[in-house]
Amino acid sequence: MADPVSAARRAEALGSRLPPLMVEAERVASTVAQGVHGRRRVGQGDSFWQFRPFVAGDPVNRIDWRQSAKSGQAPAQGWFIRETEWEAAQTVCLWRDSSDSMRWRRGGTTEKGERASLLLLALASLMLRGGERVALMRPGARPVAGRFGLEQIAAALAEPAAAEGLPPSLPLPRHATVVLIGDFLSPLAAIQSLIARLAATPASGYLLQVLDPAEVALPYAGRIRFRGLEREGETVIPRVEAIRDDYGRALKAQQEALAALCVAAGFGFGVHQTDHPPEAALLSLYTALGRT
Repeated sequence: MADPVSAARRAEALGSRLPPLMVEAERVASTVAQGVHGRRRVGQGDSFWQFRPFVAGDPVNRIDWRQSAKSGQAPAQGWFIRETEWEAAQTVCLWRDSSDSMRWRRGGTTEKGERASLLLLALASLMLRGGERVALMRPGARPVAGRFGLEQIAAALAEPAAAEGLPPSLPLPRHATVVLIGDFLSPLAAIQSLIARLAATPASGYLLQVLDPAEVALPYAGRIRFRGLEREGETVIPRVEAIRDDYGRALKAQQEALAALCVAAGFGFGVHQTDHPPEAALLSLYTALGRT
């Protein structure tokens, strides 16, 4: 069970950084927004998107007879469907890992939890600009929209929350888009159960694994004492360099398994290191969501 005092302290620490964090999130979002277009999808809106060839099963009343007449082809072969852009906003459900392991960093790198919060806020900013509804995946959270939605999301992030490495089981809107940001070093069985539950909602989504560069490279040498941040205890490794290859293979296996779970559920998967620019991660994530 989470310690309420520790949760309050984390919330206070995050809250003290929120104004500059929001400014940075808006900067990152603006940088990415300059290079991408909004999410356009087929739906019941009024704005024209494209013509496509008629296929068996399409309603005849959706045929654009004027465009079809221009094709000069035989009937049926030259029929075209007029597709419109989906103008009805969807709900994008966001979650970031708040477990103690996200507080770890080495040297001057950015804390994993802080980078996760930055990416969540920047993505929320992009989605809200595009007319989407955004909600945090936590009990009692409601979707927000419009120009003041980002402030509500940021304020909610500063509230005390359970230190959980995986999101809680909550009812989600059907066909919502789910974005999960964390280190995803939890047991694979728990993550598989989570993804299966989300996919059955049904929901589309994306998992972004955020890691410190030292977690990837294990750049230590000699005798090192490792202390877990989540009550795992301590482990002394006599020669870290002797286990580096095995460690690397274990991490790669975890990531390959995560990617396979996501592919099977129709989710996207990516990895971001905190020493890399947040803009790159946000652009990849936003572009992937545009295909959902």
